Amino acid sequence: MSFSTDIKQEIANNELNKCCIRAQLSAIIQLCSTLNISNQGLALSIKTENATVAKRIYKLIKELYEVDVDLSIIKKMNLKKNNIYHLKVRNKAAAILEDIGLWSSRALLERPLKKIVQKECCARSYLAGAFMATGSCNTPKKSDYHLEIAANNEQLAEFIASIMERFYIHAKIIKRRNNYVVYVKMADKIADFLRCIGASDSLLKFEDIRISRDFTNSLTRLDNCEVANEIKSQKAAKQQIEDINKLGKHLERLDSKLQEVAKLRLANPEMSLNELCAEYEKVYGMPISKSGIKHRFVKIAQLANKEN
Repeated sequence: MSFSTDIKQEIANNELNKCCIRAQLSAIIQLCSTLNISNQGLALSIKTENATVAKRIYKLIKELYEVDVDLSIIKKMNLKKNNIYHLKVRNKAAAILEDIGLWSSRALLERPLKKIVQKECCARSYLAGAFMATGSCNTPKKSDYHLEIAANNEQLAEFIASIMERFYIHAKIIKRRNNYVVYVKMADKIADFLRCIGASDSLLKFEDIRISRDFTNSLTRLDNCEVANEIKSQKAAKQQIEDINKLGKHLERLDSKLQEVAKLRLANPEMSLNELCAEYEKVYGMPISKSGIKHRFVKIAQLANKEN
């Protein structure tokens, strides 16, 4: 199963209060359904490719409205051949839409009434419903963090984004083909969203994988840094030896302090400057700083260039 499917399966099992059921159904029905008009009246047609979500919709509608819900399964004729779960509510469709804030005396609404998500618990349930309907989230094993919810109109997308903003989750909106997509790319905000919709197990999995990978990446960067420093140190040591060799017989005429570091470098060609400082103190009984020993090598380099 995908990470998105795991999230949907988890939040579909969360228990809800009646007000939260209304909010969750409002999101799912607006994002997944069509309204059919026939000589028999209005009928709600709800479609989803997720069996868990289909069961959730069926359970919530039956629990809140006690209406008959027909369920049929259609096999898609594409390469994946996924099932499409089709739920049809033939009676009380208008009453249900009005109760979940999607119907007024004028017509269907582009976005639900604010009273549906007025309470914090209802706002969380609405976002959970929206994610179950059209949401997806990249696996945390990938470095390109991405969570999105697709809406069928711009007003609804802005409504979903505004609810996320209530929980300090700043989302952006883009138009993709015929949909408006509300998306989040920051890992910490995706974690906040999972926490918000009650996906605790998925949140732990997301954070565990993310932290482990970030820790591994940090170690890799540290290793790369150490390797780069080692290469830089070896390159500097090679240049210092070349400068000393250029001086040749003139080395004996140098200041004693310059002779000391020159002999030390020739005897220890692979040592870093820090290691040379420790070796200098051991051999000559006097401490020397890294900048001090570096200054002497600069002086030797200047003298070597004059010899050329």
